[in-house]
Amino acid sequence: MDVKGELCLYGGAVMALVYDARPNTDDVDAVFKPIRYIRRAAGIIAERHRLPKGWLNHAVKMFLVPHEQRILFDMSNLKVYVPPAEYLLAMKMLSARANMRDRDDITTLIGKLGLSKEEEVLQIIKHYYPRKEVKPATSMIIKEIFEPLR
Repeated sequence: MDVKGELCLYGGAVMALVYDARPNTDDVDAVFKPIRYIRRAAGIIAERHRLPKGWLNHAVKMFLVPHEQRILFDMSNLKVYVPPAEYLLAMKMLSARANMRDRDDITTLIGKLGLSKEEEVLQIIKHYYPRKEVKPATSMIIKEIFEPLR
């Protein structure tokens, strides 16, 4: 059978693979198709490498809005995509938890994008998620990141 899969990565996997911002991630957030075949392949990989059954996490799909996808790997039977840094930053900001890993990821993306003002970050969030409200905790993270630059 000649199956060609497509997978778009998000979260920590992108931070590790694209931005070399961390050594690993606990799971891989991704959307993929054909779902049945990719899940089967992920199950085989989990078994071979003693990974948790849900290491390839499809739940990120419910948080996505339309965005560009860039090819990271183009192999004979699998294309792997990633979102642009702006989109990943917007997602990270809206889902930010009060932990150092998220804060480090956000700081890396802000640096990669060359942002120097809190308003620039808020504009990116509003561009992708115009109906979402930025949580007070998220606003604090932005302020803390830019504070040393003042």
